[in-house]
Amino acid sequence: MLSEDNAYMVSILKKMKSTNYVQPGEVPNIDLYMDQVTKFMDEHLESSKRRSDDKLLTKTMINNYTKNNLLPSPNKKKYTKDHMYTLLFIYYLKNVMPMDDTQSVLKPLTDMFFGDQGSIDMEDIYKEIFDIEYGQSFSLTRDVVRKYNKSKESFSDVEDKKEKDFLQAFTFIAMLCFDVYMKKTMIEKIIDDNLSLSSIMKTDCIEDEKQGKKSKK
Repeated sequence: MLSEDNAYMVSILKKMKSTNYVQPGEVPNIDLYMDQVTKFMDEHLESSKRRSDDKLLTKTMINNYTKNNLLPSPNKKKYTKDHMYTLLFIYYLKNVMPMDDTQSVLKPLTDMFFGDQGSIDMEDIYKEIFDIEYGQSFSLTRDVVRKYNKSKESFSDVEDKKEKDFLQAFTFIAMLCFDVYMKKTMIEKIIDDNLSLSSIMKTDCIEDEKQGKKSKK
């Protein structure tokens, strides 16, 4: 019979394993209307909800993404496969980054690759990233187990069980948060150095000026 601690760790690992990610082949090959888009997201990302009434992607959210240049406009109210992959990127990124950073990352992506503009399409980009991240899942699981075991070794001198249980849970949370904080700091550094929205807009202005000069000649 599993100990209480081991049973709790197993429940955490089951939660990690049950979190669904939309696989590349699951995205429809046909264009979808808004209602079909939100239904698809609800069905395929259900397990990522923290609470049953949490909203994943609503019509208002999607419209706001378009207004804020996170998502290219639909074609005659229909959303293509590239729209779907962009929405998935938005969904995953916005859970760990503020919206302006998400925009800084996604704007050059859609500018270069949305609608077969680049040498590789959005589906191939999503698949490549999906495969890499899926391959990391085992090492991430091991890291969570290591942190949990380390937290259970903390505050061993505290005799009161209620206090010890709380402090060990707090330690586990703090260790996970520190990991997230360090990675978040790295993400911000990469964005600020390479993908800041202001630098992207500046580059766009320079390109527009070049195109304008060419057209005048």
